[in-house]
Amino acid sequence: MRRSTDAILTTHTGSLPRPDDLVELLYAAEADGTTIDRAALDTRARTAVAETVQQQLDVGLDVVNDGEMSKVSYSTYVGGRLTGFDSSVQVQRYPRADAAAFPRYAEWNAKQQQGAARIRRVACTGPVAYVGHAQLQTDLENLRSALPAGSEAFMTAASPGVISWFQPNQYYATEEAYLFALAEAMREEYEAIYRAGFILQLDCPDITLSRNVPPGVNVASLGQRIEALNAAVGNIPPDRMRLHLCWGNYEGPHHLDVPLRDILGEVFLARPAGISFEGANPRHEHEYAIFADVKLPPDKIIIPGVLDSTTNYIEHPELVCQRLVRYAELVGREQVIAGTDCGFGTFAGTPMVHPDIVFAKLAAMVEGARLASRQL
Repeated sequence: MRRSTDAILTTHTGSLPRPDDLVELLYAAEADGTTIDRAALDTRARTAVAETVQQQLDVGLDVVNDGEMSKVSYSTYVGGRLTGFDSSVQVQRYPRADAAAFPRYAEWNAKQQQGAARIRRVACTGPVAYVGHAQLQTDLENLRSALPAGSEAFMTAASPGVISWFQPNQYYATEEAYLFALAEAMREEYEAIYRAGFILQLDCPDITLSRNVPPGVNVASLGQRIEALNAAVGNIPPDRMRLHLCWGNYEGPHHLDVPLRDILGEVFLARPAGISFEGANPRHEHEYAIFADVKLPPDKIIIPGVLDSTTNYIEHPELVCQRLVRYAELVGREQVIAGTDCGFGTFAGTPMVHPDIVFAKLAAMVEGARLASRQL
């Protein structure tokens, strides 16, 4: 993972808007993978990766990715790469706790989120094993072929914890057993991304969400989640990995979000050197101040969000600069990379930010990082 003492580097969180025609192919495959024209889907995903990589490079991002073009969702994509998931066993969707506190808002918001309900969430009903080698190799080859020589890139993968969160256990004797079975299976994907020369980003919203569990729902502890994650990536150097924390990528109350301070000590125990987290939205921007008294380990890099991924406001570069300088003055500029709060296409086809504005926001981040670099 690149570090720089000369300039603050820029990246993002992972998902980017997919082209409309690709979205339709992805959802057709989601609904019935047996009749979809797989060759057409693979071809369009490959060209979409080339297009989005070029867009990222054009706005000046230092560390880019494939935009998750081949995935309908950052976590549920594993249903096609792991055994043990029964597509006929749909899982219950629990209302968000912060929305339940405002019933009229919850009803209104449910209508807005109908698109995300198209994505199937299924239960684990059998032994888990990795069978997604061909799909993974296609993803790796698509990204590799789209990159200019010398570019640094990352690829996202669902953590064992987030898989267990959205695809609950109905087979293993305990939640811990399920979590470690997922860790062993997903090890193959994680190590393949590393061997391909990319930074592995582990998406870990379960680390924050597991502190707000619906009554009666049994989930693994935060400590178990970190332990399983470390077991899965034990063969990968820490500086070739980063993890992403998230409190849910949606515009909503968020008044029940767990404070970053409450979990950061345990997050530091995770092997990945990079820690990506929300730092721009109105619920979490203030948390930069915790680094005044929470010492960042010297082997860690923070990737705070300096763009809100749920609003069509284009952040002013001077605001981005201010946010980056605040972090850099507390932890050192060589330990800061500019990032985004979350992805801009968490679920394919349901963007909260218009695709044209996404890249205008990213361009503003690049300019803000330049201003911060000069100031520092």
